[in-house]
Amino acid sequence: MSHLLHPFSFEFFRNGLIVATLAGLVCGLIGVYVVLRGMSYIGHGLSHAVFGGAAAAAVIDINYFLGAGLWGVLSGLLIGRVARRRIIGADAAIGVVTTASFALGIVLFNKFGQARRSLDAVLFGDVLGVQLSDVFAVVAVSVLVLLVLTAGYRRLLFATFDPEVADVSGVPVARAEAVLMTLLSLTILVTMRVIGVLLISALLVIPASIARMVTNSFARMLLIAPVIGAVTCFVGMNLSYHLDTSTGATIILVNAMAFGTVFVVTGVNGRRRVAAIDHGHGMATLRSAP
Repeated sequence: MSHLLHPFSFEFFRNGLIVATLAGLVCGLIGVYVVLRGMSYIGHGLSHAVFGGAAAAAVIDINYFLGAGLWGVLSGLLIGRVARRRIIGADAAIGVVTTASFALGIVLFNKFGQARRSLDAVLFGDVLGVQLSDVFAVVAVSVLVLLVLTAGYRRLLFATFDPEVADVSGVPVARAEAVLMTLLSLTILVTMRVIGVLLISALLVIPASIARMVTNSFARMLLIAPVIGAVTCFVGMNLSYHLDTSTGATIILVNAMAFGTVFVVTGVNGRRRVAAIDHGHGMATLRSAP
């Protein structure tokens, strides 16, 4: 038992564990909207966009959260703006905006080699670099996400399942999308320190996908996905210490194993629940929600 509790004696591990667990919780929560809207690629894309801002912040020596945060939020809003014009699809908009940002980050990386350490941490995660300020940042964003999603539950649900009808019914779909993009960008920003740019999209998708297989209720998905995300991150963080492996990679592997297990156990029933959400049970949840 003492061996298992030994890493808790280190401040860096405690800080990293808090950030990782909260990252799993908030990614699981907002990931429900990402998965149900069929925009799983957006998490991957926005993480690459934030990479450009992180590179710029490291090079010009400004606060990481300020530089990368503003860049990520602006990229998210730009994606939504381009996609809504319907000239190109949302996936194409994500590809154009985020790859350009990622390319800029690489150029800055090549031009200013002194940023290597900071950028490596952003790409692959670095639990040793997690500080108290990161803990405060992820707590603040987690609280913000919970408050906003709770306050806008009905409108966001309507906009998620049937945006065209919601728009006709007077629901500000464009505003709802902008809010989700902003929350998603902030979530990626504060969780990259542990998970890394290249893996954060998996943490947005896997817990929500697992929840989708075990329930056909949107409300229950919003409860199950954050719990799965928090538990898998907690377990993965501890395993990474004892196995001496990459924290981000270990967390995602734990998530993948959880997904595989649930996929096998639920079988046909799990796939039926997914189909139930796709064919309208989510709107029934909207109408019956208190």
